[in-house]
Amino acid sequence: MKNNKVKLLAVAVAMGMSAQASAEIQLYDHAGTTFAADGLLNAFYVHTDDKSTDEEKGRVRMGFLPNYIGFNVGKQMGDLKLGARSSFWVTINDGTSGASDTNIDIRQFYGTVDGEWGQVLFGKDFGLYGRSNIFLDELLLGTGLPAPTGGAVTFGNISAGYPYATPVAQITYRSPDMNGFKVAVGVLDPDTGTTSTPGEDISARFETELTYNGSFDGGSYTAWVNGATGENSSGDSVSGVGYGAQVAFGGFKLTASGFDSDGISSVIADLTTADGMDSDGYLLQASYSWGNSRIVLSTSETDTDDIILAPGGPAKTELNAIAYFHKINDNLQIVAEYNESKQNVFNASSSATGDVDQFAIGAVLTY
Repeated sequence: MKNNKVKLLAVAVAMGMSAQASAEIQLYDHAGTTFAADGLLNAFYVHTDDKSTDEEKGRVRMGFLPNYIGFNVGKQMGDLKLGARSSFWVTINDGTSGASDTNIDIRQFYGTVDGEWGQVLFGKDFGLYGRSNIFLDELLLGTGLPAPTGGAVTFGNISAGYPYATPVAQITYRSPDMNGFKVAVGVLDPDTGTTSTPGEDISARFETELTYNGSFDGGSYTAWVNGATGENSSGDSVSGVGYGAQVAFGGFKLTASGFDSDGISSVIADLTTADGMDSDGYLLQASYSWGNSRIVLSTSETDTDDIILAPGGPAKTELNAIAYFHKINDNLQIVAEYNESKQNVFNASSSATGDVDQFAIGAVLTY
C-alpha cells in the first residue's frame, strides 16, 4: 500500500458526480461547436459529538462533495461527436498554517468520441467499480460519515457502505442503449503503476459496469453490477464486485446496494492491499419527495478483516442517517442532516469503539 494514497484519504474520499450538471451554462455555440460550464458550491455548519473522547466540535466545512467548476466542449465532425471535460475540485477550508491551501484536485480531464456504435473515453475519470453505488447515493449532496478531526470534507458512505470510485487514467468503451441495457468496459492505470520498483507488478487493471434502466406504470427502476480485476504489488490477483438497484414510484424511492472485494481497499477502490484483505458492505435507503422537499432515511455498513487506519484486526463501520432537502429553486437547496456512526476495531488483545453523532445544516448551489 502506498503512503501517498493513505495521505489522500482525508481529502480524496470526497466524491462528486461525473455527469455534467443539467443546469450548465452555455458559453459558446457556433458551427457545431459548443463550450459550457457547470459547477457546485456548498457549505455546512457541522456539529460533531465524539462519544469515545467526550469531545464536541463546531465547524464550517463542505459536505460530501467538494466545490468544483467544470468545463465541457463538444464538436460535431461528420458522423462523430467529439467531446472533452475537465473539472477542478477545491476545498473551502484553508490549511492550519495560515496560508491559503485550496487543495485543487483535477478529478476529470478526458476526451470522448461518440458514434452510433457507442462512446470511447480516454483520459482521467472516475472508475467503473463502485461507480453507480456512489452516484446513486441519496445523500450525495449531504454530509454522511463524520470526520471531525481531519480533512475538509465529510465521507458520505465511503468506508460505510461502498468504496470510493477513484478518478484514474483510463480508456473506456460505453455501448449505446440496448433496450435499457448499457455496458461499460475499461482498462485503467494500476495502483502500482506510478511508483513501481523492480519486481513489482504493473499490469493494467480492468473494470466493467452493466446497467439496466426501465419503467412501469407510475414508476421507474435501474439496476447495476460492476467489478474490477487486477493484481497487487506482489503479483497476487485482486477483485471486487458492486451491485444494486433503485426503484422510484409516486414520491417514493428505494435504494439497495452492496459490494464484496478481495485484496482491494474498502475505502479507496483503486488501492490494492498486499495482505489480501477481504471486505463487504451494503447501503439501504428510502426517500419520499413532495413539492420542493425530500426526506431520506439511510443505513449502511462495511465489514473488513483489516483496516487502513488500524491494521491488525477486523473492523466494522456503521452509519445511520436522516436528511431533509428543500429546493429554493432549480439551482439552490438547503440541507439538514443528522447521523450516527460507529466503528469497531478488534484484534487479539483488545478492541476499540468509536461513536460519533453529527448534525449538519447548509446550502448547496449548482449551475
